[in-house]
Amino acid sequence: MKYEIMFVVRPNLEEDKVKEVSKNFEKILTDNGATITSSKDLGQKELAYEIEGHKAGYYFLINLEANDANAINEFDRLARISEDIIRHLIVKEDK
Repeated sequence: MKYEIMFVVRPNLEEDKVKEVSKNFEKILTDNGATITSSKDLGQKELAYEIEGHKAGYYFLINLEANDANAINEFDRLARISEDIIRHLIVKEDK
C-alpha cells in the first residue's frame, strides 16, 4: 500500500530541531516496517489560518510504501501527542 504524509512543524523551533523532528518521524516509519520512497522539506510557509497561535509552519512531505498499517498508525499516534507537529495528514493512495 502506498501512502502520502504531510506534516507541519511549529515555526518557533531552531532549524536543527526542525530537521531532527523530521528525521525522528521518518525513523518511526522505517522502524515500523515502512519504506520511504521520497521525503521532501517544503520549507516554511504561511498557514491558511492560525493554528495554536502560529501563523506559519515548516512543511514536510513523505511518500512511502507499507505492507500493513503499523507504521502509519504509530506515526499518527505520535504526531497527535507531539508538541512539535501542529498538523498532519495521511492519505492512502489508490492504485
